Amino acid sequence: MKWVWFLCYFLCFGVVLSRSEDGFEDLKARESLLSFLEHDAVAVPAPQPLMIGLSLIQGADSKGAVCLDGTLPGYHLHRGSGSGANSWLIQLEGGGWCNTIRSCVFRKTTRRGSSKFMEKQIPFTGILSNKAEENPDFYNWNRVKLRYCDGASFSGDSQNEGAQLNFRGQRIWLAAIEELMAKGMQNAEQALLSGCSAGGLASILHCDEFRDLVPKTTKVKCLSDAGMFIDAVDVSGGRTLRDMYAGVVSVQELQKVLPSTCTSQLDPTSCFFPQNLVANIKTPLFLLNAAYDVWQVRSSLAPTSADPLGQWKDCRADNAHCNSSQIQFLQDFRNEMLNTIKVFSKSDQNGLFINSCFAHCQSERQDTWFANDSPVIGNKSIAESVGDWYFDRVAVKTIDCPYPCDNTCHNIVDNDVISTITISQSTRLTFSLLSLLSAFLISLTFSNALNEV
Repeated sequence: MKWVWFLCYFLCFGVVLSRSEDGFEDLKARESLLSFLEHDAVAVPAPQPLMIGLSLIQGADSKGAVCLDGTLPGYHLHRGSGSGANSWLIQLEGGGWCNTIRSCVFRKTTRRGSSKFMEKQIPFTGILSNKAEENPDFYNWNRVKLRYCDGASFSGDSQNEGAQLNFRGQRIWLAAIEELMAKGMQNAEQALLSGCSAGGLASILHCDEFRDLVPKTTKVKCLSDAGMFIDAVDVSGGRTLRDMYAGVVSVQELQKVLPSTCTSQLDPTSCFFPQNLVANIKTPLFLLNAAYDVWQVRSSLAPTSADPLGQWKDCRADNAHCNSSQIQFLQDFRNEMLNTIKVFSKSDQNGLFINSCFAHCQSERQDTWFANDSPVIGNKSIAESVGDWYFDRVAVKTIDCPYPCDNTCHNIVDNDVISTITISQSTRLTFSLLSLLSAFLISLTFSNALNEV
């Protein structure tokens, strides 16, 4: 019965963690939210998803293309077939960023900074599914999930010898493309670079570069899912996300690698925000985003650090509990997002699907990508919209009406007491026992890392 007591102790008291200096409480909160949103949640209805094994990029270390801790980077590949045999979809994994040496040291003890901790197999769902009824346009393509272990959206190229940290996201990106080219991508007739969250930002940062790396005859487009991070004012009047991005740029010396078209006009931190990048991208790009992106609401607009009295606690957990002034604040954020993409949206080659949901990463989850009750705008799902845009069937620049008009949303709701999250009208997501125990062990590792650094 010891394990029962152990689990009970974690469930009852695990949330009562001691506060650390330098914003580490916020770091833990962000990591916990990302763990749920991107990986640790188990979507119950998904029936026997395709599981794909991890491949490490052998020899990448000789090129300096390594994770934060120096281990080899990795990817998951499922081969295409039939009409999709020469088409390639590259999905860049998300997972936030580390913005201080100490947080990067912690990160390298997780799958976000070391291939030693990456899952040996992951499910391919949503845009990665191999079933036509789940992924009508890309199901038989070569589909790749490139794992994220550098902490700066695959963009850094520096190191910190004292802390034994490798900031080699750019080299990982190039080593992965070289590996995939050797596996057949050099013959690609069609290619789509996609990514979610921090991977969505990466797909924006690398879009034109991807176009240049694959054959000129290849039809190339890019998709950014939940990657439109906005340099917005938080509820305290500060700029939480800008402060964090400033740390990422400084720690990994990103000023050396960010697009010169931006850094010649703006400061490097501003050039890590996609709102200052998308208008200058030459390759066709599709922005898929929730207007009230739940990660941005909880970690950028109304983080606990900006809400010391807890006035936003209920609203953060469940949009149905937001009062009128909070809803207005969120409507202003939506308007700001729409204003930042006005120039981008004028280009005929670009696409948009901005729904008025409290969601995050809608292309990777089957229930939001393509299912019987998936979110729609004008009776068209996300998968259908992306497919129409990629194959030039019809122009797609769809912007939803403001909240609460859309009743097809799968809004993420956080019930803190029982550590479950419900998606309205559809899927119930729960933390598995393994995920709970893993989270507890990571908390212990985190505490140890703080004591050692």
